[in-house]
Amino acid sequence: MTEDGSGREALVPKAVVSRLSLYLRELQHLHRKDQKTISSSKLGRALGFSAAQVRKDFAYFGQFGYPGIGYRCEELIDKIKRILGTDKTWPVVLVGCGNMGQALLGYRGFAKQGFDVVAVVDVDENVLGKAFEGLVVEHIDRLPDIVKQHSLQVAILAVPANAAAAAAEQILNSGITGILNFAPVTLSVPKSVSLVEVDLAMELEQLAFSVFQNKTQ
Repeated sequence: MTEDGSGREALVPKAVVSRLSLYLRELQHLHRKDQKTISSSKLGRALGFSAAQVRKDFAYFGQFGYPGIGYRCEELIDKIKRILGTDKTWPVVLVGCGNMGQALLGYRGFAKQGFDVVAVVDVDENVLGKAFEGLVVEHIDRLPDIVKQHSLQVAILAVPANAAAAAAEQILNSGITGILNFAPVTLSVPKSVSLVEVDLAMELEQLAFSVFQNKTQ
């Protein structure tokens, strides 16, 4: 949402939203070092962007800078969190408690950025009823009740590729409207559902391509 409440966020390109997360991480890093202000040129340089790009990105949401000062780090952190919706804690359900799921449960970065994994579901008898990181794995058939109990809107999907479509269907039927998919398969969801897909192998392929290109130039 813009500062004036105009709702222009619907017109914001996804690339801009991705950069907002990068700006937020850098600003949080600077804030921890007790840096009070930063210019658009320095913020951009730290992330490989131009000052013009930084100003253009923020312009989608209002006027944040101060003449002669630049941006106040703490203030800008709060504003970016408000734009991203992470100025509150989001309860999350993890679907799948295999190797990937267990690794995600142990990731402390979720909580630091406002995401609280409150429940874990699976179908595997080897993990059902067991506790991981303080959460007892429940059967995925309980998902509708869990969603209602915690007022959930977001799920993390971390199941094998051959189980992803069926698990995604159960997630959608439970009323979840946002899915972070770590399963190595492309999902088809209604337009009303927000989907972000993370294919780690694909990311490595992109990295390998970049390294190979650098070596051949």
